[in-house]
Amino acid sequence: MVSSEFVMILVMTLAGVVFTLPTLIIPYLFAPKRRNPIKLQTFEAGQPPTGESRIHLIMQYYSYLIMFVIFDVTVMFLFAWGLAFTNIGIQSLVSLLPFLAVLLCPMAYALHLAGRRENW
Repeated sequence: MVSSEFVMILVMTLAGVVFTLPTLIIPYLFAPKRRNPIKLQTFEAGQPPTGESRIHLIMQYYSYLIMFVIFDVTVMFLFAWGLAFTNIGIQSLVSLLPFLAVLLCPMAYALHLAGRRENW
C-alpha cells in the first residue's frame, strides 16, 4: 500500500509539471522565430550601444549575493530540522553540525569579499 505522504508528493510533482509545461510550450509555439539583425543587436539599458566600454564593472554586491544564497539554503534546512527536532532528538546534531561547518566556509569567503575596498 502506498503511504499518503508519497501520494501528496506525487500530486505536487504532477501539479508542478502541469503548471510548468504551458509556460514552456506556449512561447515555443507563438513566439516569432525569424532572425533579424535588430533583434540580435546588443542593448545597453534599452538603448543601442555607443562606442567601446571604457569602465571596469564593479562587483560590489557579489559578496551579498553569496551571503543571501548561503543564508537561504541554511534557513530552509534549519527550519525543516527544527520542525523535526522533537521526533529525531539531540542525535540529529551529529548531522547538522557538519552541514553548518560546510556552509561557514563560503560565508567566511563572502565576508572576506565584503571587506575588500577594491570591490567598492
